[in-house]
Amino acid sequence: MSFKGNKNNKRSRSEKKAFGSDLKKSGTVKSRDKGKYIDFKEKKKKGDPLPSFREDAIRLNKFLSNAGVCSRREADVLIQTGVIKINGEVVTELGYKIKPTDKVQYDGETIKGQTKRYVLLNKPKGFTTNIDSNSKKTAFALVKKACKEQLYPVVKMDIEMTGLLLFTNDGDMYKKLNHPKYKAKKIYHVELNKSFAKEDLEKLKVGISLDDGKTRCIAADFVDDGSEREIGIEIKSGKSQIIHRMFDAIGYKVVKLDCVSFAGLTKKDMPRG
Repeated sequence: MSFKGNKNNKRSRSEKKAFGSDLKKSGTVKSRDKGKYIDFKEKKKKGDPLPSFREDAIRLNKFLSNAGVCSRREADVLIQTGVIKINGEVVTELGYKIKPTDKVQYDGETIKGQTKRYVLLNKPKGFTTNIDSNSKKTAFALVKKACKEQLYPVVKMDIEMTGLLLFTNDGDMYKKLNHPKYKAKKIYHVELNKSFAKEDLEKLKVGISLDDGKTRCIAADFVDDGSEREIGIEIKSGKSQIIHRMFDAIGYKVVKLDCVSFAGLTKKDMPRG
């Protein structure tokens, strides 16, 4: 398996496919401000299928909270006081579930559910994804103009890490993409502190013993047109720090880490920031 490089963040002819022939860009992406909207109805032809999400019934207090009316605890109080109507009928039952077709009213006004948003960012170095950070440079600032809804990153990236980052306000999608059963594939372009020995590729594939168990990658190879310090690696682990730990365990230090693909989505043709 051969991996395509990422020279100066430009997508050349050699990078028509991100890190391998079976990982194509999926979904229709429309530019808007700093981020990009994704149409998840589009399926890619090969590789991981994108997750499917059904519009199931949800608890009324969760609906009110998601719509920005109040917190879930406050919603329970509103429900019990009888100021919430479903399809014209007062509902006071805690735990009541509504369907997407139900009409919800609060004090006579119809409440609309929050529109689900999905925004892709090609994160530059020096920006944190920690919402509680005091840093002036946060990744949230780069996508705040994409939509009015509050967005959250699906995965965490440290301040030095770069590459593809998905933001959303869809809690169900967030849980699915981070759930161990789904195991969303991620592809990284790794630059090391020294030349990588070819025989160590097999160690990455077979598995490396860490303090919390054995971890292996799905695929690993030298980056096409890259130096011997550049490796492409594909994993299913939810934590990017696992890559640092894997290389540390076999005597290397990760100098740069760039996410090229996540759950079948790629940052092809996306500028930094």
